[in-house]
Amino acid sequence: MLKRVIRQGEVLLCGTCMDARGISDREIIDGCQRSTMPELAQRTIAADKVLVF
Repeated sequence: MLKRVIRQGEVLLCGTCMDARGISDREIIDGCQRSTMPELAQRTIAADKVLVF
């Protein structure tokens, strides 16, 4: 499902959530990138569409 979203735009991951679950940068799929809470908030405000899951 994410591969289709990646082709259409960006996939940012919450670094705090990744850390809480023990997920490292090596474990995420290509096309996704670790982000910060301030960056996610800024991008969410600026975005026309946001998917959260």
